[in-house]
Amino acid sequence: MSAESDRSAVLKAAMAAFAATGYASTTLKGVAAAAGVAPQVLKSYYDNKEQLFAAAMRLPYDPATAIQGLLAPGLDGMGERLVRLTFATFTDEQVRKDIDSIMRTGGTAGRLAGVFSEYIEFGVVDRVVANLGLPDVRLRVALISSYLMGVAAGRYIAKISPLDTTDEELLVRIVAPTIQALLDPTTPLGEN
Repeated sequence: MSAESDRSAVLKAAMAAFAATGYASTTLKGVAAAAGVAPQVLKSYYDNKEQLFAAAMRLPYDPATAIQGLLAPGLDGMGERLVRLTFATFTDEQVRKDIDSIMRTGGTAGRLAGVFSEYIEFGVVDRVVANLGLPDVRLRVALISSYLMGVAAGRYIAKISPLDTTDEELLVRIVAPTIQALLDPTTPLGEN
């Protein structure tokens, strides 16, 4: 196989694995086996699962760069940046085409939302919140991810009216303060 056909096989296997088993359960080793390549071949293209997911789903950003972009300006405005990153994922034309493709091959809106939810939770929010050193980390990550994915799935996948037609800037102004409040280290959430 050529490098291009290897990469194509890896991306096809990754998309199928993410759609079938979700983000959290998909492994690089499993994707490599499904693609018929050695794990080292896959690792020569993608350093980690976040990069593989971004490539397979053709996300409009590189996860490592996105995390740094979210963290660099500090905590102030982080809620808005997380909302915008989540919306950017779903408003990208290629991502929408991939979502449609997965849906046509037997995926469900709920399953697809779950895959993106796991990615947002484990690939983005978890890493951002961990870097901030917040108390009640697991609860904050779960709440932030759930809220972001609920709004995004309702708007872009399930197309719940009027959420799907509301101006994006208005939604950012509505959703961002809730996310920002969950990022406030002075507000304990009471996780046991």
